[in-house]
Amino acid sequence: MVKRLLIGSDQWTGSLHGMLLPVWATWLFFALLVEVGDAVAEERMRPVDQILREMVFRGLYHVTQAWRRGEAADPIKYVSAPDNRDLGVVKRLRKKHPPDPAFSTA
Repeated sequence: MVKRLLIGSDQWTGSLHGMLLPVWATWLFFALLVEVGDAVAEERMRPVDQILREMVFRGLYHVTQAWRRGEAADPIKYVSAPDNRDLGVVKRLRKKHPPDPAFSTA
């Protein structure tokens, strides 16, 4: 059951070590992603809860492409740069709308 739910059914091993290896790799990658997100928040001078980890993860692809072109050396600075706002790593603030009187419970 653990193999099917957490790792995936395409895993060809039934040993405990073979099943725990992808779980630990996933936890390790998540921990690194949290650290990168914290560094981006510090670079952008924003609270950590305003940084979208998923978009930081997706931005890493763009970092590798820019690194290949010789345009990026530091992934934190690249993702945090004002020119790369379109990566969407910072949450947008939602506008507060007044409550609709048609849906009032009173």
